[in-house]
Amino acid sequence: MDFVPDPRLGAFRVEVRQFLDGLSAELRGRPRATRSAPAEVRRWQRVLHARGWGAPYWATEHGGTGWSVPQILVFDEECAAAGTPTVDGFLHKLVGPVLNRFATPAQQAEHLAPALRGERLWCQGFSEPGSGSDLASLRTAAQRDGDHYVVNGQKIWTSYAHESDWIFLLVRTDASVKKQAGLSFLLVDMKTPGITVRPIRSIDDFHHLNETFFDHVRVPAMQRIGDEGQGWEITKFLLNNEHASTAELPALKRYRRCIDELADTQPVGRQRLRDRPEFALRLARLDAELQAIEMLVQRVAALEADHHPDALWLGSMLKVRGTELQQRLTEFHVEALGDYGAVAYPHPELDSAVALPGQDAARGLANDMFFRRASSIYGGTNEVQRGIVAKLLLQL
Repeated sequence: MDFVPDPRLGAFRVEVRQFLDGLSAELRGRPRATRSAPAEVRRWQRVLHARGWGAPYWATEHGGTGWSVPQILVFDEECAAAGTPTVDGFLHKLVGPVLNRFATPAQQAEHLAPALRGERLWCQGFSEPGSGSDLASLRTAAQRDGDHYVVNGQKIWTSYAHESDWIFLLVRTDASVKKQAGLSFLLVDMKTPGITVRPIRSIDDFHHLNETFFDHVRVPAMQRIGDEGQGWEITKFLLNNEHASTAELPALKRYRRCIDELADTQPVGRQRLRDRPEFALRLARLDAELQAIEMLVQRVAALEADHHPDALWLGSMLKVRGTELQQRLTEFHVEALGDYGAVAYPHPELDSAVALPGQDAARGLANDMFFRRASSIYGGTNEVQRGIVAKLLLQL
C-alpha cells in the first residue's frame, strides 16, 4: 500500500480539532479511562449526535458518518489527545454493526435510535467460567417457552454490566447439535427480573468487571437477532469487525505523550530523565515500534476497505503486536517514575482524601499498567491470535 499521507486528512483533522476546541471545559482534559462514567458517556454521545457524528464508525446507509478508516483513526486520536469522554464501544464497534447487518428494521428502530441519542448503554455477555477462548463451549441455556426464551446460566468478566441498560448475550438454544450450531444471539434488558450482577474488583483497583447470573430470565423471542442457531455466524462477524482498531492506536499515542511529559519533568539527580542515554535509547526503540504499529494499522485498514482476506491474519498479528506494546509502554511509565512508581495511588476516577507525593504526575499510571496485563487476553487471547496467523498465513 501507499503510505504517503492523504492531504485531505489534514483538512479533516483541522475540522475535528476545531470542533473539540469549541467544547465546554467539562468535556475536555479529562483522564482517559477505559470507559468514562455513564453520565459522561451519555452526555458525549448526545453532543456527537447533535453534531451529526453520533455514529462515527458506521456507513452512511446505517445513519453513520461514512468516514474512511483513516478518518476514524484521526477522530479517535484527536479525541484521546483532547481528553474527551469515551464513547460506548460496545454499541459502536460490536452490537451496532451486528444490528445493522442482521437485525430486522423493527429491531434496528427499537435499539439503535435510543442508543445514538445517549439513552442506552450496552455490555457484552459472552465469556463464562470455563468458556473463554473456547467460546462455543458455553453453557448458558435459553429454552423456548411460547413467545419467550427462559435464560439460565452465568457470564463472567462482564465489563460495565453494573452501569449498562442492555446486554447482548450469546446463549445455547439447542444442545443436541454441534456446539457452534446450537447458539443464538439475544438482546436482554438488564432490568429484567432474574438478573444478578456481582462486582469483580480487578488488579487495577477499579470496578469495571462483573459476574452476571441469569435465573429463569424471560426474554421476548422478538429480541433474538437473526435465526435460532445463527449465533456463531453473528459472533464471528462481531469478532472479525474492526481489525484496525485492535491495537488501540490512540491509547498507544496517549501513553507515548505521557512518557514525554515525564521525560521533561522527572529529575534524576541534576539531569532531566530525557537526558539520560539509557532512557533515550529505550524511548527510541519504543518509538520505532509505535511507528511500525501505525503503519500496520494503515495496512490492515486498507485491506479491510478492499475486503481482502489477508485482513484476518494481519488483524490477528496487529492485536498481538499492539497489545504487547501497550504492556511495554505502561511498564515503562511506571519505571520512569522512579521511587514514585512504588506508591499505590488511588485510581484517578476515585476521590482521594490525601494528596500523596508525586500524585500529579504518577496517579493512574500503575492502574493502567495493571489493566493492560489483560490486553493480551481479552478480545481473543494472543495465543489464539498466533494460532490464526499460523493457520491462515503459514497453512499449519
